[in-house]
Amino acid sequence: MYLKQGDLFWGMDPDFVKEAMQTTIKENLEEGAVVFREGDPAESFYILIKGRIKLTLGEKSREVYVAYQPGEIIGWSSLIGRDTLSATARCLEPTILSKIDRQRFLDILGKYPTEGATLFQRLASMLGNRLVTLYPSIA
Repeated sequence: MYLKQGDLFWGMDPDFVKEAMQTTIKENLEEGAVVFREGDPAESFYILIKGRIKLTLGEKSREVYVAYQPGEIIGWSSLIGRDTLSATARCLEPTILSKIDRQRFLDILGKYPTEGATLFQRLASMLGNRLVTLYPSIA
C-alpha cells in the first residue's frame, strides 16, 4: 500500500517508502471505535488515510485535537521514545488507518538515516502545527 503524494513520505527514497509501507497493517474502523487509550503501551503509531479522529486527554476526555488530513500521524509518542501513549484516539466517522509497529519502523529508519532525519523534521512540523491550533484553547 502506498500513501498519496504530499504525505509524510513524499519525496523520500522509493526503497525506504516501499520497505516502510510493507510493514503497515491497514485498519478499517467504524465511527466511535477507539484506536488507542491514554496510557496504552506506545508500541505502534498510525497514519491517517481517511476519516477523522478525536484525541482527548484525562478522565474528562477533554478534546485536544482532531486529525482529519490524510498523512497525519497519531500515536506519535511511540516515535519519540515514550513508553505510553499520551492521549485517547476515537474515530468520529468511519476511518482508515495504516498501523505501523514502532520497533520495525525504527529498524528500517536505521538503514535510511537521511529519510529518518526528514521524517522527524516533518513530524516536528506536524506537532508544531498542532500546538498552534491548541494555543487559543489554553490561553
